[in-house]
Amino acid sequence: MGDDRAAVRERAEAVLRRLAGEQARLREDQWRAIEALVVDRRRVLCVQRTGWGKSAVYFVATALLRARPDQAGPTVIVSPLLALMRNQVESAARAGIRARTINSANLDEWDEITAEIHAGAVDVLLISPERLNNPDFRDTVLPKLAATTGLLVVDEAHCVSDWGHDFRPDYRRLRTFLGNLPERTPVLATTATANARVTQDVAEQLGDALVLRGALDRESLRLGVLDLPSPAHRLAWLADHLDQLPGSGIIYTLTVAAAAETAEFLRSRGWSVASYSGQAEDADRRAAEQDLLDNKIKALVATSALGMGFDKPDLGFVVHLGAPPSPIAYYQQVGRAGRAVEHAEVLLLPGVEDAAIWRYFASLAFPPEEQVRAVLAALHTDRPLSTQALEPIVDLRRARLELMLKVLDVDGAVRRVRGGWLATGEPWVYDEARLRRVAQARTAEQQAMREYATTPGCRMRYLRECLDDVGADDCGRCDRCAGPLFGAEVSAAALTAAQTFLGRPGVQIAPKKLWPTGLEAVGVPLKGRIPPGEQALPGRAVGRLSDLGWGGRLRGLAGPDAVDGPLPDDVTAAVIEVLKAWAHGDDPWPRRPVGVVAIDSRTHPALVGSLAERIATVGRLPLLGRVVPTGAAGAGGPRGNSAQRVRTLHDAFAVPEDLADALAGLDGPVLLVDDLVDSGWTMTMVARLLRRAGAPDVLPLALAVAG
Repeated sequence: MGDDRAAVRERAEAVLRRLAGEQARLREDQWRAIEALVVDRRRVLCVQRTGWGKSAVYFVATALLRARPDQAGPTVIVSPLLALMRNQVESAARAGIRARTINSANLDEWDEITAEIHAGAVDVLLISPERLNNPDFRDTVLPKLAATTGLLVVDEAHCVSDWGHDFRPDYRRLRTFLGNLPERTPVLATTATANARVTQDVAEQLGDALVLRGALDRESLRLGVLDLPSPAHRLAWLADHLDQLPGSGIIYTLTVAAAAETAEFLRSRGWSVASYSGQAEDADRRAAEQDLLDNKIKALVATSALGMGFDKPDLGFVVHLGAPPSPIAYYQQVGRAGRAVEHAEVLLLPGVEDAAIWRYFASLAFPPEEQVRAVLAALHTDRPLSTQALEPIVDLRRARLELMLKVLDVDGAVRRVRGGWLATGEPWVYDEARLRRVAQARTAEQQAMREYATTPGCRMRYLRECLDDVGADDCGRCDRCAGPLFGAEVSAAALTAAQTFLGRPGVQIAPKKLWPTGLEAVGVPLKGRIPPGEQALPGRAVGRLSDLGWGGRLRGLAGPDAVDGPLPDDVTAAVIEVLKAWAHGDDPWPRRPVGVVAIDSRTHPALVGSLAERIATVGRLPLLGRVVPTGAAGAGGPRGNSAQRVRTLHDAFAVPEDLADALAGLDGPVLLVDDLVDSGWTMTMVARLLRRAGAPDVLPLALAVAG
């Protein structure tokens, strides 16, 4: 057997040279993983730092297994971001490894690819975890695929565990795949971001797995933290110091709005940068990735949508404008830098707004039991209901509802089919104790991230200890070990430019044009298009709660925890600027408003009242009155989804008689004033009331837009 293993290693080294060049050699830990897969046919969990070389392991193992006399079936790689593995597939092709993908963008190729798999012409098949529960794929492709798989690779395996920072319910579908594999089919699961609890959870789900855990130090990374007093200082610092950061890199932000704002500002200061988020078109994201890979831009300003799988070996820096909610997530993101360069700079620029953003994302966790039970009670065993049809029944935003349904599907309580979801009738237990422990773990991670920013000790050691790396020691490179490399100073010119840029008020409020589906089922007689004669016109707000500039100020006035009070003078001045730009800018209102109407706020009556009064005074417009709540339950607070919001707002407001009299005979639009636009349905429903009462047009105006 020793000679056999030596021969296998010799062949493995030859494959690696075809993959990575004549100088490439397998490290002992890589060989140990390949040996366990190819010779011992084991299940292996590799917890190794980013840049360790996991793709070399599974491509070499694939080549060896496919070359055996009893040729194994294709390797199936389950990865969350297939588009970002294109460069790995190209390198595999150089070694003669043939790879294909099955995804929603190539439906017309499924039959052809399936035939190629059965003919033995495919070495590697890449699929997303979501594909495992696509009804067509699950029922027609997956059973045959599982029966012929020669090696299963689970990329970013920490996503299997709900203890991890990036749990994805679709990954749990892998348990079904694993159960259908032929006996002794090797399995490789890889991750760079698993602490001891997550490692144990993933290993248990794999079953009898060999765990290979390496040291998590990244010798090329130099970590640092800069505590700057405001968002304007952070943008100014970037504009002043971006040229001191080596090569090209990534600037991470916590929100889509911050990514767009940061990229726009840096471009205004002469920097070649692009923005990247999950809301961008796929073609735009691909182009931005390629520009970074080709060093055509200095930086990609990105949300966490630029995530697992992105591979640019010469990435020179990673800067975070705002801290992620977990040191483990932070370690993963900074690990994209410095894979093939001697030194890379990693900087965290935390903000006071970080905690509010963490709280928002934490609010999207698994729902309370009563909401889950409401969904299960609404589903049938013989007639599927779509997600849209469930929205009027349960008070959850669509993304959260879909996440809950995926968990229930994995747990066996529901089943996804063509046309929606079915109940299985199987008993299901709400594991409140586990959910509570997971929530507590998230809170502890947030506190650990705060402590990372302020720790007096080595920063790399701190991150490694968060990942339970038993070999963690001082790195000798970070700003705590070797002293800071960068100062906090910013130039007056850059700071003034950033303050001016972030101080610009004004965002558009898009009008609603369609009613949510399913309202008639819950007694609301609204469907289809909102009649043009009942719609609002496009509106304006000072800013978003998530904006780098106005976000903090607006959260303190109109956010969920804000204390009511009159409109401050500085915000009044911003409102006046918004109105001036609205009247004379590139996209002006069609006609000057002839009056002001306020929505009688349940949460901030003094704020909204003073806002309406000041607008009326400055604009020399009559304050026509207030639309008042009727006392309908739930009319005051934001709802989970559009259908629920419309259901609770229907008949929840009334136009008093004196206001109706004032609207009669108007020859121009009215400004409709509120503090916060969340879903947008309060403005829509009240505008409909005003239009039906005689207002020729309605122009919504708010202090803030949520999100």
